[in-house]
Amino acid sequence: MKVSKIRNGIVIDHIKAGDALKVLKILGIDRDYEDTVTVMMNAESKEYGKKDIVKIENRELDKEDLDKISLLSPTATVNVIRGSKVAEKYGVKIPDEIEGVLECTNPECISNSEQVSTKFSIESSKPMMLRCHYCERLISTLRFK
Repeated sequence: MKVSKIRNGIVIDHIKAGDALKVLKILGIDRDYEDTVTVMMNAESKEYGKKDIVKIENRELDKEDLDKISLLSPTATVNVIRGSKVAEKYGVKIPDEIEGVLECTNPECISNSEQVSTKFSIESSKPMMLRCHYCERLISTLRFK
């Protein structure tokens, strides 16, 4: 089966194998998304052995989207497609801090009971470790809002 090109949108390549559906979830793309979404899982990759690829028609990514993807799959690359051609290509970059996209795993943290935006600093990317700005808990399990 041949996967058709998209006219406008994004292709997220080099997603960690098995994480394509998680990428769609954190981007808020579900069965109600009206445009074409193509998912390829466990594709062969010379560099990584296996990888996932996601194509999303008529979608752009903002900084928050890119930050989420970078935490989930730091090796991902994004191709912006315009007029059926690659207009931009770049890798995601793990930010030094991330705000408002993750939940703190500490039930006693103020971010879970007050109207404050969560904020984490990235302590390590391999393995992924983040520190909560408020309670200083070190977390490795990512719970996206």
